[in-house]
Amino acid sequence: MASSERNFARRIDLTSLQLFVAVCESGSIGRAAEREYLAASAISKRLSELESALGTALLYRHARGVDLTPAGQTLLHHARSVLFSLEKMQGELSEYAVGVRGHVRVHANISAIVQYLPEDLGSFARAHEAVKIELEEHLSSEIVRAVQEGATDLGICHLQDDASHDMQSLSYRQDRLVLVVPEDHPLPVDQAIDFADSLDFDHVGLHTNSSIHVAMHQASIAAGRSVRLRIRVTGLDAMCRMIENGLGVGVMPLKAFEMMRGGIGRRLRSLSLQDGWALREIRMIARDFSSLPVAARMLIEHLRAPLATSSTAPAVDPIAAPAQPAA
Repeated sequence: MASSERNFARRIDLTSLQLFVAVCESGSIGRAAEREYLAASAISKRLSELESALGTALLYRHARGVDLTPAGQTLLHHARSVLFSLEKMQGELSEYAVGVRGHVRVHANISAIVQYLPEDLGSFARAHEAVKIELEEHLSSEIVRAVQEGATDLGICHLQDDASHDMQSLSYRQDRLVLVVPEDHPLPVDQAIDFADSLDFDHVGLHTNSSIHVAMHQASIAAGRSVRLRIRVTGLDAMCRMIENGLGVGVMPLKAFEMMRGGIGRRLRSLSLQDGWALREIRMIARDFSSLPVAARMLIEHLRAPLATSSTAPAVDPIAAPAQPAA
C-alpha cells in the first residue's frame, strides 16, 4: 500500500462511516441519533470531522433534514460496501467464538408475523436464550429495500415482479388467500370463486403498497374492472371488524382468518379463491446468506426446518420474481 493510501485509510474512522450511513438512511441527524442511541451533537461532530478529513462536503443540511452532495452519494456507495465486507468478516470469524451469542435483525411482513413467526421465533428463542432477535413489521417492498441497504440482516416477505436480483432467497412457508365476507353474503360458500366475482361488491383493503393490494389491482385490470375500495386499513384484525360491520369484503391469508374466527371474525366466513395468485410463497431474503453471523444462520436453519419434514428443502437461489404476482 502506498504512503498516500495508508494516510487516507488512517483518516477514515469506521464509526464515522457507520454514522454517516445511518444519517443517509434516516434522512436527518436527529433520527439517526435516536436510531444509534447517541446525542445529535456527537453525530454532527463526527460528520464534520469526516468532511474535514475528506476535504469535501458530504451533506446539504436544511431544516427538514439532510440531502447528499455528489461526493456524499459516492461515499455512501463505498461505505456500504466497506461495512458489508466487515459484516462478512464478522460472520466468518464468529464461527470460532465459544458459544453462540448475537443479535439478529429481522424485517417481516404482516402475513408472516400473524401466521407463522410467533411460534417459530418463540421456539428458537427458548433454544438459544443468548441470541436477541429484533423483529420489525414492514411492507414487502420496504423489506427488500432494507435488505439491500443493510438495514436488516434477514427479510421475510412476498416478492414482487420487480424484486432485485442482487440478493439471495430461500423458501419459508406458503399461504393461501381467501375472500372474507359477512356470514349472510350472497356469494356461494360451497364452491371456489374467481376474484373477479368479488368486484361487484365494495372492498375493505390494505395499504396501497401491500403485496395483497398489488395482486388485487393487477387481477382487476386483467378482468377489465376496478376494485371498489370503500375503506383502507393497516391490519388484518381491523379488516375483519370492518367486514363484520358491513363495510365490504376483503382478501386475507386463510390461516390468519382462521386464527381470528374465535374472536372478531366469528360472524364471518371465507370463500376459496381459485386464482393462481391466491397461493403465495413467503421467502427469506438476504444479501448473502453465507456471510451472515452464526446466530443469523442458525435462525435461518430453524425457520427452514418445517420444509425438511415435508420435502427436500430448496437450495439458495438468487431472487427471481414468482410466476404469479405475490400478494
